[in-house]
Amino acid sequence: MHHRHHGHPHSCHGGGRRFARGEGGPGFGRHGRHGAGGLRRFFAHGDLRLVILHLVAEKPRHGYEIIKAIEERVAGAYSPSPGVIYPTLTLLEETGLVSVSTDGASTRKQHAITEEGRAFLEANRPALDALLARMEEAGRAGGGHAAPPVLRAMENLKLALRLRLSRGPLSPAEIQAIAAALDEAATRVERA
Repeated sequence: MHHRHHGHPHSCHGGGRRFARGEGGPGFGRHGRHGAGGLRRFFAHGDLRLVILHLVAEKPRHGYEIIKAIEERVAGAYSPSPGVIYPTLTLLEETGLVSVSTDGASTRKQHAITEEGRAFLEANRPALDALLARMEEAGRAGGGHAAPPVLRAMENLKLALRLRLSRGPLSPAEIQAIAAALDEAATRVERA
């Protein structure tokens, strides 16, 4: 579902296109793993767009891979939720900075940077470099926090279960496979 973004727009590279200020409008502060304060700390005033563009410029990624990559860059000090990432990806797609294709093995959308996206990154290179340095410093200062990645992973598990159940009734074999996967995860958590 597409989310429309409101607020005070500012121009991106190339003049004609516009971005909404902030990351997804008034509701976004509620979605970060550290709330509004955590979101402002790492990704204020459009910074998240630059980080996502940088990550998909390295290689095409699915939304969940982007979440994990950001999490790794800040050593677990912050973990953006899907409610932050996916509307921003939609905005980047609508403004032509990323392209989207469907993974042949699944229905997951894979995002890649476009030439316009690369131009936007280069136009904002000083801001991106400063942001990446800030993220690295935040990771060194407050890395190793378990809570944000764990909470994100728990949400992802619940989402995966809901999606699978929405596709229809489970066979006995599928029920056993899902139960085995959950039991294995519980065992690994216990032993961590």
